[in-house]
Amino acid sequence: MSSTLPPVSRFVAAGDGLRLFYFDYPCPDRSRLPLVCLPGLARTADDFALIAQAAQRSGRRVLALDYRGRGRSEWDKDWRRYDPDVEEEDIFTVLGDAGISEAVFFGTSRGGLHTMRIAKARPGVIRAAVLNDIGPVIEKSGLLRIKTYVGKMPPLQKMSDAAALMRFAMSANFPAVTPEQFEIFARQTFEEKDGKVQLRYDPELNHTLDDITPEADVADFWEPFAALSAVPILSLRGETSDILSVEVFNEMARRAPRLEQYTVPGQGHAPLLLDDPTIDRAMAFLNAQP
Repeated sequence: MSSTLPPVSRFVAAGDGLRLFYFDYPCPDRSRLPLVCLPGLARTADDFALIAQAAQRSGRRVLALDYRGRGRSEWDKDWRRYDPDVEEEDIFTVLGDAGISEAVFFGTSRGGLHTMRIAKARPGVIRAAVLNDIGPVIEKSGLLRIKTYVGKMPPLQKMSDAAALMRFAMSANFPAVTPEQFEIFARQTFEEKDGKVQLRYDPELNHTLDDITPEADVADFWEPFAALSAVPILSLRGETSDILSVEVFNEMARRAPRLEQYTVPGQGHAPLLLDDPTIDRAMAFLNAQP
C-alpha cells in the first residue's frame, strides 16, 4: 500500500482560454490505472478528498476536477457554456494535461452522466466506473427540487450559519449524516469571502435548469449507459434518493451484468462520500480493477 501525499493544485487553459483547475493526487508507484473524479452539477473536486486519499493508498494517482464556473476554475462570462459538450472538452483538456489516456472514472450525479457519455464518445478511455446516485433515467421530481436551490441562498454571515442551513435543508433525507459531516459539506459548498459566506460556484449555473418544468420531457441516457456497460460498474444509490429510483437502479443491474449495487443508508441525492462504509464499499470495487 502506498502512503498519501498532499494533492498538487494544477491549472490549465481550456480550448477557449478559460482557466480550469484540478487536484492531482500523486502516487509514486502508480501500480494501478489512475482514478478520474467528476463532481455533480454545482459541486467541486473537494467532494472526493477521502476517496482520493484511499485510492492513493491503494496505488492510484487521482485527478479530481472543477468544471468551469465551479470551485477554483474560472467562471464563464456566458452561462450557455455550462454545457455538457463544453464540459467534456474541458475534461479531455485536463486528461491531456495530466498525460492520461485511460482511467477508472468516479462520477457523482452530473459527473456520472459525463462518464456514460464519454464511454459512448471515446471507447477505451474508461476501464471501470463508479456512478454515485445517477442512472440513465433522472427523476423529474428530483430535478425540480434541485432547481429550487441551485444559485439561490439566503444571506449568511459565517460558516456555522451555512452548516446550520445544510442541516435544516437536508437532514430529513440525510438522517445518517452527522453534524460534523454537515460542517465538512458546508465548507465544500460555501466559502467565506469579503466578510460573508458565498457559494463556491457561479450562480448563473441555475440557468442550466431553465428547461426543467413539470410539463417537460427529460431525456434518458440508456444508449450511453449501454456503452459504459462494457466495463465493470459500481452503482451507488442514496437510500432516499429522488434522482435515481429503485426501479431504474435495478434495471441498470439487469442490463449490465458486470454492475454491482450498493445502497447508501440514510442518505439521499447524492451521497456525500464522507462515511466509512460507503468509502470502504467503493474501495472494495476499485481494488478489484486494474
